Amino acid sequence: MSFQISVHDGIADIGRQAWDACARPTGDPFVSYDFLHACEASDSATPRQGWAARHLALRDGDNAVLGVMPLYLKGDSQGEYVFDHSWADAYERAGGRYYPKLLGAVPFTPATGPRFLNHPDADAATVRQALLQCALTLVERLGVSSLHVNFPTRPEWEAMTQAGLLPRQDIQFIWRNEGYQTFDDFLAALSSNRRKSIRRERRDAQADLDIRILTGAEIEPAHWDAFFAFYMDTGSRKWGRPYLTRDFFDRIGATMADRIALVMAFRDGAPIAGALNFIGRDALYGRQWGALEDVPFLHFELCYYQAIDFAISRGLSRVEAGAQGEHKIARGYLPAPVYSAHFIADPALRAPVARYLEREGPAVEEQRAAMTAELSPFKQADGPAPR
Repeated sequence: MSFQISVHDGIADIGRQAWDACARPTGDPFVSYDFLHACEASDSATPRQGWAARHLALRDGDNAVLGVMPLYLKGDSQGEYVFDHSWADAYERAGGRYYPKLLGAVPFTPATGPRFLNHPDADAATVRQALLQCALTLVERLGVSSLHVNFPTRPEWEAMTQAGLLPRQDIQFIWRNEGYQTFDDFLAALSSNRRKSIRRERRDAQADLDIRILTGAEIEPAHWDAFFAFYMDTGSRKWGRPYLTRDFFDRIGATMADRIALVMAFRDGAPIAGALNFIGRDALYGRQWGALEDVPFLHFELCYYQAIDFAISRGLSRVEAGAQGEHKIARGYLPAPVYSAHFIADPALRAPVARYLEREGPAVEEQRAAMTAELSPFKQADGPAPR
């Protein structure tokens, strides 16, 4: 079968119908047209912000879209959560030019998900191979330093490794639903000390507050106004430059409300804190959070415990709470591997990076195993096995 691949500087050029025909079957909210379009149309992920879209579309001889890939020309390494700053520094000190680079990822979203999206009528492996080859060809055509694919699924990662890309692993913390029917069922699986600690944290966090989980039509513009204030306060203190604009939240609220669980805390009717989650087919994904009051344990309550409650009520298999945070282990979120794959055009940089990754991979796996064995809050010594 003959294929043709086109490169697009905006997802709107491919269109919702064609894109979502490939993305919707995955059940992943972040590769949906509405999420990626909101990033672009809201001026959150644009060339001015260091994210220049170069999305790929694979078509057959009748011009029907068989597959798509979210792809960006990146002018820096901000908002990626897979850290290659040291590679860039080393290369540029040696006289190379690391930026721009190509990145296959979802902006500002360290969540594992598909990066090569195929139409259900197309063969997934064939589509993936064609899209990856096009992305690699684009590295040469554009004269950029590298291609990076962040947070792919494990099968995609293994396929890219077989294709010659350099594999990398990291750790995230994920809560697994082991068939719990209630939050108390989850607590019953924990050690006595952790069970008591979590109950105390929840009691202290909830005191004098009204905490609600809003989804769908329950989320009103006033809720987004409040949440944006929380987000800006936290982002300004932690990062210096929050990524997402106010318009982004309006857009996802208009198009994705049924896939959003917005946890809000109110004091005397006024919102004081919130946490934003996206609902996938079988997972809840925690994203941003913020608070205008310093309430003990409120971060744990809104971001972790309310998310667990919601996942249990919806029968979801897991909660993915985002990057970093070893403190999540004590709340039942165990370390699990996440992946990235890297093609570096210049052998002078590729060889030392490959050697570094060969050492880093076993160290990361050893760290993950040690954290699980030593810090797991579950009654069994090593807790439920991470999947």
